Amino acid sequence: MSLDTWDVVVVGGGPAGATAAHDLALKGRRVALLDRAGRIKPCGGAIPPRAMDMFAIPEEQLVAKITRARMISPKGRKVVIPIRDGFVGMVDREHFDEWLRARAGSSGATRLTGTYERIERDPDGVAVVCYRPREAGQSGEIARIRTRAVIGADGARSNVARHEIPGGQDIRYVIAYHEIVESPAPDAADFAPDQCDVYYDGRISPDFYGWVFPHGAQTSIGMGTELTDFSVKKATAGLRAVAGLDGVSTIRREGAPIPLQPLGRWDNGRDVVLAGDAAGVVAPSSGEGIFYAMFGGRVAADAVEEMLATGRAAALARARRRFMRAHGSVFWILRMMQDYWYINDDRRERFVAICRDRDVQELTFDAYMNKELVKARPLAHVRIFFKNLAHLSGLVPA
Repeated sequence: MSLDTWDVVVVGGGPAGATAAHDLALKGRRVALLDRAGRIKPCGGAIPPRAMDMFAIPEEQLVAKITRARMISPKGRKVVIPIRDGFVGMVDREHFDEWLRARAGSSGATRLTGTYERIERDPDGVAVVCYRPREAGQSGEIARIRTRAVIGADGARSNVARHEIPGGQDIRYVIAYHEIVESPAPDAADFAPDQCDVYYDGRISPDFYGWVFPHGAQTSIGMGTELTDFSVKKATAGLRAVAGLDGVSTIRREGAPIPLQPLGRWDNGRDVVLAGDAAGVVAPSSGEGIFYAMFGGRVAADAVEEMLATGRAAALARARRRFMRAHGSVFWILRMMQDYWYINDDRRERFVAICRDRDVQELTFDAYMNKELVKARPLAHVRIFFKNLAHLSGLVPA
């Protein structure tokens, strides 16, 4: 059977895939965006201001504006960090992801609903994406679409990566689980609709953290861990009890793998490149992913555009180089933070204690809001260095 040839097939319609499809459609490319039906990813939903500016996200998509974060230690110490001169927006992924997909469609991408199966090659060596349309079900007939390029944005355990990218099956991840509940009244004890709570407590997560993130009328309560024998549901129930939210109604429950380390390679040197969770671009330590997924989708789209325009498959490797040049140093630092501070409750206690420091607070949120390491205050960096040494050596009590 003769198939029409598309410029790009994007597999996965989360923030990375939808951004890539949107960008390429705006460039005039013929784009198909393939996504499964009914998929909602567990996510705290934080959107920093730079993401809103860079990706033209309107405030109407925000369900809450967070003006402070509260960190809770294993012993119950609470450190409140104000977000000075701004806010962090919160989205509900159920609606936000669909808005991104709809925007890609309105920009010219063709939306397809189904499940990716594999990539075949026709006699000319051109990629043919095979998928099961939603109407066909698991045993139904496979549909095929011929394409010059494929962007794999199909999540942390990406089938595109596993099939097409050397080492694509080797990815480090945590299992994230959360429960969406009805938010209590704004004046409820120990709950504020503009405050995110982050719990550093081994009983809630032995190697990551737990969270309570308000989403307006709803709230996300969850945690993550790399340990396969740790009960995420039991830990989340404990978190709800500690946070005083065990009595509110549960709307839905969701779990999914979240990658914590970028893959060493994102392309197959031919016609496939990865983006988002499939490439492993969730920030260690914080677990933040939406901004990095969208940025990854953009650099993947730019690399594909260059490959289509020049015919040089080597252009696909530029996606990873651009991403790591922009954010690799931040990921490296966050990885060290997680591997050191999250290892036991004594270190978690000291980590929260360090966060009482104003220099730490300001530089941390400057870096978070602007998505780059802050270099404008060298003396503050020096002070933080010596304060860290004091905590690490035990000169300062936890």
